[in-house]
Amino acid sequence: MPTLDFQTTRNGTVAVIAATGELDLSGAAVLEAELERLTDDPELGTLVLDLSGLEFMDSSGLRLVVLADMRAREAGRRFALVRGPETVHRVFEITRMSDRLDFVDSLEELA
Repeated sequence: MPTLDFQTTRNGTVAVIAATGELDLSGAAVLEAELERLTDDPELGTLVLDLSGLEFMDSSGLRLVVLADMRAREAGRRFALVRGPETVHRVFEITRMSDRLDFVDSLEELA
């Protein structure tokens, strides 16, 4: 049974959460807690969710991403997404969230 795993790294005011596996209802709560923890950090300027290692994402993952974007904006932080594989990115395109969210192709684009 594939599950969600993630690793958080921090470089100054930038935090990157690299997610792997499947972002669905079963893993969304743990990732949401990590996103909230980082968003509450007053020293953080940019929060990045790297979706490139995901194999699957459903509507609960989309909800998580949209809420994280809203929280980061309210806190005055940048929230960026590293584009995932086509099967993952399609969820954003179908819902037109790809037009609203801040996507980059790689972490190097943030430098």
